[in-house]
Amino acid sequence: MEKNDLKIVFFGTPEFAVESLDALVKNDFNVVGVVTMPDKIAGRGHKLYQSDVKRYAVDHDLYLLQPEKLKSEDFLNSLRALNADLFIVIAFRMLPREVWQMPALGTFNLHASLLPKYRGAAPINRAVMNGDNETGVTTFFLKHEIDTGDMIMQRKIEILPDDNVGDVHDRLMHLGASMVVETVDAIINGTLTTTPQPEGEFTPASKIFKEDCRIDWNRSSQEVHNHVRGLSPYPAAWTVLIEESGRPLESKIFETRLTDESCDSSEAGALKKDGKRLLAACSDKWIEIISLQPAGKKRMAADAFLLGYHPAHLQ
Repeated sequence: MEKNDLKIVFFGTPEFAVESLDALVKNDFNVVGVVTMPDKIAGRGHKLYQSDVKRYAVDHDLYLLQPEKLKSEDFLNSLRALNADLFIVIAFRMLPREVWQMPALGTFNLHASLLPKYRGAAPINRAVMNGDNETGVTTFFLKHEIDTGDMIMQRKIEILPDDNVGDVHDRLMHLGASMVVETVDAIINGTLTTTPQPEGEFTPASKIFKEDCRIDWNRSSQEVHNHVRGLSPYPAAWTVLIEESGRPLESKIFETRLTDESCDSSEAGALKKDGKRLLAACSDKWIEIISLQPAGKKRMAADAFLLGYHPAHLQ
């Protein structure tokens, strides 16, 4: 089979998916259609938001579908009309059986974890938040239960001690794009093999909500550090700083640094200023807050924050 003989429909939404779509286009694969989320109103200005995948598809004149409902007959008929051989799914909604069973060669997904670990919506965040020292990407064929299908390929990367989720996301995005191309090449060449996912324990990587991002200062400094970097730069860990006046100030914390300065667990949530440094007490040690963003303000370094604010403790 030649590249142009294999018709591909690509499903995706965010920047993470764009890298793989771009790799397919630049490697001259026959992408006959792109499916992404409908446009939505977002932000304080109530502007119309288009997904990163849509913007790429429009810029490259790719046929685009934006279904409200994935089971609608209009959408299913539009998909069938493309007569695709293969569907590729990256960072998209859960597909109904009617969709993923449609192409003759199946539907494969690129997932940003070393399956079967971290099944779910936020595998990159959860790996960093949990202090893992490695993660990776996996391609696998879809089946009904989420993230459980037979694995095709898997690649690992190291998570460095001070990597944040943005660092890991970008490395996985590039690695994943090259592996998507490898996976399609293997399908075309007839060299593809699959491996069932091992049975046993897996770690849920559930969607992250605002309350999941709140910092618990009663945890160890290492756990707090992992929590912050696993949510930085987005959606960002947060806490409430109580100013000397008693006014609460909700603030996002983007960067912290571990110290060797011990403290008592009864001090958890205390703050101290050491020159231009701002330190917070965890259950075992003080941790330095490097950068933060008070509500309604821009992100700033801790020394700049201390010029205008007088925090007393954390809540």
